Amino acid sequence: MDIKAIGIRIRKQREFLGFTREQLAEMINVTPKFCSDIELGVKGMSLNTLDMLSNMLKLSTDYILYGNHNKDETNTERIIDKMLASCPSYKKKYAIEAFKNIILAIN
Repeated sequence: MDIKAIGIRIRKQREFLGFTREQLAEMINVTPKFCSDIELGVKGMSLNTLDMLSNMLKLSTDYILYGNHNKDETNTERIIDKMLASCPSYKKKYAIEAFKNIILAIN
């Protein structure tokens, strides 16, 4: 395993989702310094931390560890579905409306 590559994949997804390192660290119950060390490839992580990262970042553990995408995870619709599924039900309609407005604006 290449822990530097693992860190890069984690950082890219964190930034894509708009989380700060501090926010992600809080979500996965680690210190911001440890989160930084993971992203920089300085330290590895426990299975528990890997599982929490997978859930918070909406990535498979296989992708985090090896960079292998499941066919469904490369599908844009699947990624959007995963992100919407993580929204509280009372906010989901706002997220859908915002997405529709973005699509209308760029067409």
